[in-house]
Amino acid sequence: MNENPIAIILLLIYFSPVFYQLGIVIMENKKGNKIPFKKFKKFLKYNVVILIPIIVGFGILSHTNFLNYEKPLTFDKYDQITFENFRGLEFFKRSLYDSERFAYVVTSIDSNIDKNSVTVQSLFYPSRSFVYKKNTNNRELLTHEKYHIKITELFARKAKEKISKLDRFEKDKIEGIIQQTKKEERKFQSEYDYNTFHSYVLSEQKRYEKEIDSLLNLLIDYKEPKIEFYDKN
Repeated sequence: MNENPIAIILLLIYFSPVFYQLGIVIMENKKGNKIPFKKFKKFLKYNVVILIPIIVGFGILSHTNFLNYEKPLTFDKYDQITFENFRGLEFFKRSLYDSERFAYVVTSIDSNIDKNSVTVQSLFYPSRSFVYKKNTNNRELLTHEKYHIKITELFARKAKEKISKLDRFEKDKIEGIIQQTKKEERKFQSEYDYNTFHSYVLSEQKRYEKEIDSLLNLLIDYKEPKIEFYDKN
């Protein structure tokens, strides 16, 4: 479903009294009566003042549902994640090719560079992630979305592998590695969705699951988030 027409319709309904008043102003102005115009400006100002906080509020809640907030989860909580953790709000519900079998997950590679250490970890954002129907029991869809979380963890480990192989602590190089890894992760995420058609192509989904699990196991030594450089004071 395209949400733009719905948003336009709601705005037209909200501003319908404004359009009505504008019509009166135009008719009265032709008669030389300027009083309705002054009233209209005041009426319009109040409507805008009311509308702006509403738009800002909708925007904030669409980004992060603070009404049902759950803090970002690290990868060690992976096995506990279900669609109950997908707490994001979608005011204008979207679908995927007219299918209600639809969800999206928000993840990121989080990093912190200290004087002689680097922390890199993958995060899943429950209050920004969304599922079309909260009561869905579609295991395939949940698996697909959770592998997005695994992909983020995979690239977080790739970054830590590269950082740990540096001869010494160099902030610029570390930042470059992290930024480049984030770009590679986003590209891989897009390819994963495209090639699996958001889980509908089962053979591709299974291929990705096998590949991602294998790569995660190969990088098991980089599971811990923190890397320390002991040669720096």
